[in-house]
Amino acid sequence: MRITVSLLLLLALASTSGLHAADVKTQAQKPNIILIFADDLGIGDLGCYGAAVKTPQLDKLAAGGLRSTDCLVGANVCGPSRAALMTGRYPMRAGHPISRHPTEKYAKYGLAPEEVTMAEQLKSAGYHTKMVGKWHLGFYVDGSHPLDAGFDEYFGLHGNFVTTKNRVDERTIYRNREAEIKDIAFEKVTKLYTDEVTAFIKKKHQQPFFIYLAHHITHTPIEPSAPFKGASGKKGGKYGDFVLELDHSVGQVMAAVQEAGIAENTLIVFLSDNGPAKIGSAAPFRGGKYVTMEGGHRVPAIFSWPGKIPEGQVSDAMITSMDLLPLFSHVAGVDLPKDVKLDGKNIIDILTGEKKQSPHQNFFYYNGLNLQAVRNEKWKLHFPRTAADQPYWAKKGGKGNPKKILTSLEQPMLIDLQADVAEQKNVIAQHPEVAEELRKAAIQMRQEIGGLNVTGTDQRPHGLRNPQEKD
Repeated sequence: MRITVSLLLLLALASTSGLHAADVKTQAQKPNIILIFADDLGIGDLGCYGAAVKTPQLDKLAAGGLRSTDCLVGANVCGPSRAALMTGRYPMRAGHPISRHPTEKYAKYGLAPEEVTMAEQLKSAGYHTKMVGKWHLGFYVDGSHPLDAGFDEYFGLHGNFVTTKNRVDERTIYRNREAEIKDIAFEKVTKLYTDEVTAFIKKKHQQPFFIYLAHHITHTPIEPSAPFKGASGKKGGKYGDFVLELDHSVGQVMAAVQEAGIAENTLIVFLSDNGPAKIGSAAPFRGGKYVTMEGGHRVPAIFSWPGKIPEGQVSDAMITSMDLLPLFSHVAGVDLPKDVKLDGKNIIDILTGEKKQSPHQNFFYYNGLNLQAVRNEKWKLHFPRTAADQPYWAKKGGKGNPKKILTSLEQPMLIDLQADVAEQKNVIAQHPEVAEELRKAAIQMRQEIGGLNVTGTDQRPHGLRNPQEKD
């Protein structure tokens, strides 16, 4: 049997540290995990999902594994979506349903230290955990820094890149807790992240690693770096160029994994934090960031693990970003956290092709504190809503943003998603019993994790005054 270099290194380490060889071999067999998270990227922005501008690296990644056509994120905006990703729980349950801003109102608002993150899970399984990129979950809030949330290393811009002249900290690259590069030009950020990750991958590792690479692409500013300007041609424009820069970065990560000789022992996952903002594509769905249409919550999701995830799979099973914590825990061989209600499910059987059906009975669409819709694999029920019900990012409708649709609704609307992915035809009159079943599920979930003017029985307090308002 061939012994890998990594295993030899681990055996040498065992001889000097008192570790048993069997324990070392078990550690060496645990897969490395790389999670790449895009920002505001639409499901219709990638070639493998039908985009006119091809994305060769991501298309290659998808061809080598599984491409999901029904992956839902826990929220339609950055911060809550990232909280759901990290914890495997709906943002309302985890106490982070609102996207934060660098103002006094949010000074103590971050990811709660009591929440168990995927990084903490993997660290407890013997992984070295590294985050590169956008955190957006309370960098300066006590207990909410990435290093407090299970990461051994952090490198990146801690939130959105902001061009406002006096907000230099939001243009500062941090390494762990210290500023490393102040007032960086945005065009340098993606390459800086990519180089940081690829250099880490190519190192000799004595334990399995987990990398969380959270890109800023395609969030504003839409500013591709010089080598990618014009790369997508006239039909792509600056946005298409930006997507190609993201695609190139993913290709560099894939190449580093190959060069390190660890491809067969590395699980790579790619997805976006929410649907597209003004420019990107959610096709064939409608809506985008800020709303509870499918275009706001259904994102591109690709899974690759040579030898474990069969090539060329396309799955329409309803899965969620919250499933990654249970999935990663499973492949790392660590028990799920005790006394914690998870909303995510272990989807390993879907990835391996052993199962086709979703492990979820229902998915719940919150917009801030407002539960606005619920669905199963076939049916989706939208509830009435007004501007007053909406969080600050959705109070105004589509003026200036054609993807902000269905921000108000007078009557419940039942959608057959298998026949009407654009969510245009209300069939509630034909299927009242389906609507009633979904309505009851929503009532139960609202009682459990809360809603507008409702405190749930299993809801972590968010601590914000006037949470649906920005200030």
